[in-house]
Amino acid sequence: MTGQKIVTPSAESLAASARAAKKGGLPPVHLWNPPFCGDLDMRIARDGTWFYMDTPIGRPELVRLFSTILRKDGDDYFLVTPVEKVGITVDDAPFVAVDFNPVSEGLEFETHVGDRVIAGPDHPIRVAREPETGEPSPYILIRANLEALIDRKSFYRLVELGEHAQHDGDSWFGLRSGGMFFPIIPSRELE
Repeated sequence: MTGQKIVTPSAESLAASARAAKKGGLPPVHLWNPPFCGDLDMRIARDGTWFYMDTPIGRPELVRLFSTILRKDGDDYFLVTPVEKVGITVDDAPFVAVDFNPVSEGLEFETHVGDRVIAGPDHPIRVAREPETGEPSPYILIRANLEALIDRKSFYRLVELGEHAQHDGDSWFGLRSGGMFFPIIPSRELE
């Protein structure tokens, strides 16, 4: 292998590989173990905008396609096909939950790339708080280590549905969905 140069695939070649691998539903990226081909100049901003070489990707169908081959290993994000794996940068969470609706099973969230999940045991909600300001950042797990940041308008609507309940021996304000209670903030901090 000495002297052999590793060539980082382009966004175009990744898209072609993803289209070939996708046969209805999400590709089984968790089963693929291709060689690492380097980092790609691709970034997902906190607002969910995908950039390639510092230019926003303006085709929603291409962003959706890339989102189906996204995988998180540890703290790193990759686009994975059966034959290649490239690193990308994610500023916060790779997805943004742009809306939700109460349904009989709980709260159904929709991401900016069209994923739909119902908050519950397989799709928990968590709230991280900025240490200095206490500002909440709510997330929902979409699939295999990939979360969506719940956008501000949706979070305000969620708060209207919140309730106080016991959690870990203390009273918390939170949400119920899918048979679970998801704590947002200790009740005493709202007094």
